[in-house]
Amino acid sequence: MNCRDVDRSLMEHDKSVTAQLPAQIQEHLLTCDPCRELVQALNPSVENDAPTPEILRKLEETLNAELRPVRPLAPTRYLFAAFAAIFLLIVAAGVYLLGAFAISVMGPVQTIAILGALAASAGLLSYSLVHQMAPGSRHRIPPKLLPVAVVGMLAIVMAFLFQFQHERDFWGSGWACLRAGTPLGLLAAVPLWLLLRQGAILSQRVTGAAAGLLAGLVGTTALEIHCPILGAAHILTWHLSVAILGAVIGLAAGFASEAAERHLRSAER
Repeated sequence: MNCRDVDRSLMEHDKSVTAQLPAQIQEHLLTCDPCRELVQALNPSVENDAPTPEILRKLEETLNAELRPVRPLAPTRYLFAAFAAIFLLIVAAGVYLLGAFAISVMGPVQTIAILGALAASAGLLSYSLVHQMAPGSRHRIPPKLLPVAVVGMLAIVMAFLFQFQHERDFWGSGWACLRAGTPLGLLAAVPLWLLLRQGAILSQRVTGAAAGLLAGLVGTTALEIHCPILGAAHILTWHLSVAILGAVIGLAAGFASEAAERHLRSAER
C-alpha cells in the first residue's frame, strides 16, 4: 500500500479515521511520516493506537532480512600501514626487476621532489581509502575530487621539474614504459582489492577510482626510478598515463559492481 492508496481509503471510508485503522494502513503509517501526520490531524486519537503484534513482527522480519554478520574493522593505523606496505613492496619489486637507471641521471632536487610528490599522493589516497572503508568517516578532502587533485598535482610537478624536449623514438620508448609499468599496477590491484573487501564500501565507483589510481601509481613510481628518459612530454604521456589508466579501470570496475548489485536486488524482488 502506498500514500495514494491511504488517501483513497481515508476518503472512501470514514471509519478509517474515526475507528481502528486497518492493518495495511497501520503498516504503511509506520514508515511514512506524511501519511501518519495526516491521519493524526484527522483523528488525534489515532496517535495512541499501538500497532498490532502482527505488524510489528512483519516489520522486524523486513529489517532483519537485510542484516548480515560482519567482522570488526581493524584500527585505522593498521589499515594505513597495510596500504603503504603494499605500495612500497611492489614498487621495490618492480625497481629490482627493471633497474634504477633514472636515479643516476636525475639531479638530487629532481629525485627528492618527484619521489616526494609520488609518496605524498600515495599517502593521501591510502588515507582516503582507509576512511572510505568505514561508513560515517569524515574526509578532509572529498573522495570524489581527490583522484583528480592527485593527477593534477603530479602533472604540475612533472612539468615543472623536467624540460620538454624532442625525442627520436617517442612512441616506441613510450610503449616500452607502458608495458613495463602497467603489469605492476595490475599486480598491486590484487592485494589492494583484498584489503578493501574487509571494509564497508558505500560508493564503489569512488573507491574504485581511488584504489585504481593508487595501484597505477605503483607503476608510475617504478618507472620514475627506472626510466632514464627525462623529457617532460615522455613522463607526462607515458609514466603518468599508467596511474590514469589504473584510475579509469578502477572506476569502470566500480560501475560494473554497482550495476551487478542493482540487477541482483531487482531479481530478488
